Amino acid sequence: MSAPARWSVQHEALHADCRVFRVYKEHCNHPLDKRAGDFFVLRGPDWVLALPITEDGRIVMVRQYRFGTRELSTEPPGGMVEPGEDPVLAAVRETAEETGFDGGRARLLATCAPNPAIQSNRCHFVLLEGVRPTANRAPDEHEELQVLCLNPQAALAAAIADPAQHSLALLALYRLRDTRPELFS
Repeated sequence: MSAPARWSVQHEALHADCRVFRVYKEHCNHPLDKRAGDFFVLRGPDWVLALPITEDGRIVMVRQYRFGTRELSTEPPGGMVEPGEDPVLAAVRETAEETGFDGGRARLLATCAPNPAIQSNRCHFVLLEGVRPTANRAPDEHEELQVLCLNPQAALAAAIADPAQHSLALLALYRLRDTRPELFS
């Protein structure tokens, strides 16, 4: 069987502007058999999830209300990457704003496509090692955040056990475990 073909976009139009993302309607054609269809794509900024590790090996997490599930969620700090901003710097910024932790060494661990069937953006996982509680918190207007410093193994176990867990947060914790297994022993 041959590899799937890349469809071509014949026309696209803004369908809805939803503040943090835009929905585009794209009319696409298959290059070989000329099938055509309309598809909807969410376009928005890239996201970042920070994995801040304290000097004593704890992971800094935030607990907050999530409107989609109407549940409280415990997850790494994170948010949208500003236009032109490096994802590593975005992770440092988001960590300081949401948790008040700063400093240490930062590096990109991984990048993924959150849902390539309907979304065009990427999510970047950034490891921040050796953070300390030094910065003033500055959460966004609608954020109400509880800051937690957890044993990484306990954080991962709790995430696995939670059926409403943020899937990207769970993936970020798995990436951290694969990169720094000694934190989980």
